[in-house]
Amino acid sequence: MSTYASGQPNTLAEHAPRRPSSPTSLFVTGDFPRRRWLTALLGAVGGLLLAYAWNAKLVDDEIGFSSADALLGHDAHATPIAGVASGIVFAFVSGLAGSFTACNIAAFGAVGPLVGQAPSLRGRFLHLARPLGWIFAGMAPVSAAYGALVGIVGTHMPQFSTAAGKGLSPRAIQSMATFGLIGLVMIVLGLAAVGLIRDPLAGISRRFPNAPLVLVGVLIGGFLVGRPYPLFRDLFRHAANTHNPLYGAGAFVLQSVGNTAVMALLFLLLSSRPGERLRRLLSARPGRISVVTAAAFLVAGVFTVVYWDVRMLARLGYLWFPSSPWG
Repeated sequence: MSTYASGQPNTLAEHAPRRPSSPTSLFVTGDFPRRRWLTALLGAVGGLLLAYAWNAKLVDDEIGFSSADALLGHDAHATPIAGVASGIVFAFVSGLAGSFTACNIAAFGAVGPLVGQAPSLRGRFLHLARPLGWIFAGMAPVSAAYGALVGIVGTHMPQFSTAAGKGLSPRAIQSMATFGLIGLVMIVLGLAAVGLIRDPLAGISRRFPNAPLVLVGVLIGGFLVGRPYPLFRDLFRHAANTHNPLYGAGAFVLQSVGNTAVMALLFLLLSSRPGERLRRLLSARPGRISVVTAAAFLVAGVFTVVYWDVRMLARLGYLWFPSSPWG
C-alpha cells in the first residue's frame, strides 16, 4: 500500500517542483514565482518610492535640456523652431532627450520575455529586433493621429491651454486622465505577468501573438497625449501654429521614435556578446523572467498613477501625499 493510501504524508509529492502553467501571452509565461504576492508588493512599493523621490525639474533640466542642447548645438528650449525641417530634427532630438523618464521603465518589461538562446549573433539580433517593429506598429498610429489632430485643431487643443478650471488647467486634466489610464493598464499587465489575475490578453494573443508588443507601442504613443515635458510643448506649439496635419503626424511619430531609442539600445545590447551573461541569468530560471516583467510594469504603473494623479491632487490640497525635500 502506498504512503498516500495509508494516510501518511506523501513527502515526494510535497517536495516535487511545481509544474508551470501554459503561457497565455508574451508577458504571461506561466512560470510564476512562488512568492507572487511578495513580487507584486515589492513592485508596488518601488513605484510609490519612485513617485515620492522623482524630481521632474532635475530630469527635465539637467538631463533632458542638457542632452538636447548638446545634440542641437544651441539652447533647445529658448531657440524658436525655424521651420518644418528644423521641426523634424527637433522632434527626434527632443524625443531622445525625453526618453530618460520613469514612464519608459514599462517598456523594459517587454525585454525579459524576449530573451532567447539563439545560437548565432544574427539569430539573437533578429530575435530581439523584430519586436521593435511590432512596438512601432502600435506606437506610430497613435502618435501620427494625435499629431495630425494638433495640426488640424491648432491652439484650441486642451494641451495648449494653461487656463485654470477649479484649480486644474485643461492641460493638467488631460495629463491626469491620460497617464492615469496608462498606469492602470500597466498595473493590470504586471499583476497578470506575476500570475495574480487572469491574463487579459490571452484571447487576442491566440490569434495575434504579438498583440502585447503592439499594446506597449500604443502606451508609448499615448505618452505624447499627456506629456507636459517642456521640449514637447515647444514642438506641440510649433505643430499647432503650422496647421499642417502631415507635419504634425510626422513630427510626433519621430518624437516617439526618439523616445524609444534607449529601449532599442537595450535590445541591441542584449543581442550582443556583452549581454550574454544577462541572457543566461534571466533564462536560467524561467520564473525570473516573470519577476522582471511584472516588476517593470508594476513599478511604472504605480508610479504613473501616483505621480500624475495622487501627487497632483495632493499639490492642490485635495488629498495628502508626502513630498520629498528635493521634489
